[in-house]
Amino acid sequence: MSTATTDAPSSDIAVRVADLRETAKTDVEAAATEAWAWIEELKELAGSDREGAEAKLDELFALGHAPKGLDGPTEGILVAPLIQPMVDKVARAVTSAWMPWQGKSFDAARSRGDNRLRSETRWVAKLLWPLYGTKEGPDGRLAFDFETRVEPGELDPGTEVLVIDYAPVDSNPGLIIKSIRDELVEIVPGANLGKILYRKGGGYSNIGFFALRS
Repeated sequence: MSTATTDAPSSDIAVRVADLRETAKTDVEAAATEAWAWIEELKELAGSDREGAEAKLDELFALGHAPKGLDGPTEGILVAPLIQPMVDKVARAVTSAWMPWQGKSFDAARSRGDNRLRSETRWVAKLLWPLYGTKEGPDGRLAFDFETRVEPGELDPGTEVLVIDYAPVDSNPGLIIKSIRDELVEIVPGANLGKILYRKGGGYSNIGFFALRS
């Protein structure tokens, strides 16, 4: 008598990602809109269930892959700060009232990019980094240039990510900025989830999630 074998059931998140990617085959815009709404739901969840949201975002991130052909400006949101519970609560309150960061802009041909900031952020940056100057952009300021490359994630070695690296850019401030390594994955074309990794000692810790859309 033979014994039938079955694959282990997929998680709800894996099933939802598979459904989104199936939708993207025929309607990329609808899939991207639905994925973005899902990320925004997880952003709301992080305000009431920090650990639960982090676990879901971690799983979703691990199911992503390095985005291809990401070029030009993107719109960004801070999904979940993960520094310390009380600090995170303050960060959510501040950024819900005024969010200085608008997203990132990519130059795919040069494997470089920069961050898009609101115009008034120029003066805040001067307080934190007096010797650093932001640049004028088409809809605000541009700052904190980065280099990009594709490699396995620091905390997710089984996932290929787009590394957004600030350390190699000499003009970046040494305070905080050069210690950050962003990692980005595509959930579906047009909807990307990122981790903000902070280098301390010989390793990295995840201090938050962000998202970008074209």
